[in-house]
Amino acid sequence: MVNKKIVTIFLLLFLITSTISCVYADDDDRSYSITQALVDIIVDTNGMLHINETFDYSFDGTFNGVYRDIPLKEGESISNIHVSAEGAYTKVEQHQEDGTQHIKIYLYSDAAKTQPISDTNVKVHISYDMKNVVTVYQDTASLQYQLWGDQWAVGVDELITTIHLPNDNGNEYWLNPTKYTKTSSLDGNTITSTSNYIDSGNFYEIEVLMPESDFANSPNAIHIDKAAKKEIEQRYNDYQANEKMWDNIGSLIGILFIISPVIPFFIYRKYGVEPKVNYEGIYERDLPSNDPPAVVNALIQKRYNIGTPDLKGFEATIMDLINRKIFKIKSNEEKHLIIELDETNYDSLTLDEKDVFDIFKTIAKDNLLDLSNVKDYLSDEHNAEWFNNRIKSWKNDVAYEHLSKSRLKQFFNNEGNKIATYYSIACIIIGVLFGSLFYLENGLNTTGGTIGLIGSVFLFISGFVIYMLPEDIFGQWTKEGRLYMLKWKNFKKFLSDNSLMKEHPPESIVIWNQYLVYATALGVADKVYESMKLHVGEGNIDDDYLDSYYYYGTGYYMMHNAIDTGIQTANANSDSSGFGGVGGGSGGGGGGAF
Repeated sequence: MVNKKIVTIFLLLFLITSTISCVYADDDDRSYSITQALVDIIVDTNGMLHINETFDYSFDGTFNGVYRDIPLKEGESISNIHVSAEGAYTKVEQHQEDGTQHIKIYLYSDAAKTQPISDTNVKVHISYDMKNVVTVYQDTASLQYQLWGDQWAVGVDELITTIHLPNDNGNEYWLNPTKYTKTSSLDGNTITSTSNYIDSGNFYEIEVLMPESDFANSPNAIHIDKAAKKEIEQRYNDYQANEKMWDNIGSLIGILFIISPVIPFFIYRKYGVEPKVNYEGIYERDLPSNDPPAVVNALIQKRYNIGTPDLKGFEATIMDLINRKIFKIKSNEEKHLIIELDETNYDSLTLDEKDVFDIFKTIAKDNLLDLSNVKDYLSDEHNAEWFNNRIKSWKNDVAYEHLSKSRLKQFFNNEGNKIATYYSIACIIIGVLFGSLFYLENGLNTTGGTIGLIGSVFLFISGFVIYMLPEDIFGQWTKEGRLYMLKWKNFKKFLSDNSLMKEHPPESIVIWNQYLVYATALGVADKVYESMKLHVGEGNIDDDYLDSYYYYGTGYYMMHNAIDTGIQTANANSDSSGFGGVGGGSGGGGGGAF
């Protein structure tokens, strides 16, 4: 048992920590990438931008061409568009629509322009002029421009940028997000930069502040009569402080993610290791204890909420009452099984048994219950809700009557599972909270933020997995409880093994009926019933003790389906109620291939 638990923990933790990448399948077997992009911008003193872009495409498969979309803000305009290519012949279509300049470039492998390109590399050059992008204020001039836009269909391995400014004095610049910047420098009047890989859906932007005097005569710039330099500088100071904050938080979440598999292991080592007991039995033929079937179900059949019975325990209690003649089978027909409720010994029943008796009595007429009518009765929402509440009362009464906290502690120590549950909930909360913050508050624009998002996702996953683990992984059976559990597990093993049942059959129908009762509690009643049918066929069973046999053969599935209907109807009813900052620059846009 210990080895199985250790293997379970390590397999789950390995799954959590190692499954970081997902594999996507695409019916289209062709692909392409942009290995490098060059952006060269000349800032004219009249405010005009002269822009040259070069994209190195690598095509795997057959393509018809590429496209480039350049968004234009209100007042901006684009002109003098020129397109050429190295490695292919071109035909260009261009138009403006909805504030975007669309450039469609067909690429051909032959001069006649009849054959599309296939499995090749092509260098595409696009040049154009833009005006009303530079903004001139009272105390500075600003160029805020997206060197790479968030509308590209694929990322770029490397972006190399050169920006030529009017003069070499009084210039300053910022590149954002900083995680994409590999190198950058300002040499005289020229800014150069190289980037790391920029993935699709993300932008890379520069803002340059230049002396306003450089644009004394600038009809192609926007002029705003206000001071703005301090405000812009403060904006980037705040942005960089925000980036640093996200980096720190992301690094912290990353550390938590790295150490997260260690904590459950220590919880297990302290609280989950099972005690050794002196028991080497292979199977058990006799009932290991005299506990009611609901108690056996609550302790042995459950992997969650140990100590609380489930519907198998409820059904086993019904079987037990039939076996004890509290419920008497009066008529056994093909589609009907009528049970008579005997109230003679009602006062001697335990609270949980009275719950079952009272449920049957409410549905019965004159103490006679036709099981074929129960499903229809529990299909009604009101009746199903009543039944669901009675089942909850029955579970509480089983605990009150047989499995108080003090008695349950004699079998099972749940302290480790409680700690693991608190830890898992903390992981889930941290994962959801910080994952949402990283995603919604631009935290992904930093390296630490990306690490933090990954860490948050897997903290959530690890927390959820730990929360769903069986209680006995981090919980611990006592010596008494472990011996109890092993004996009942071996009894279940005996009941489930037809060859063992054939080799060691019960000596009387009384034992067969006991087997059916406890097999129901343990979830293997169908195995016992199959073995029992063989002996019934051989005439080995006294007719006075056939109630349990007939009930299981005819009425059990009626009752099981009726109970399932009631629970589903009640659950369905209860679930019916429903409940110009950074990145705002000009240029950018995106493109792709077709």
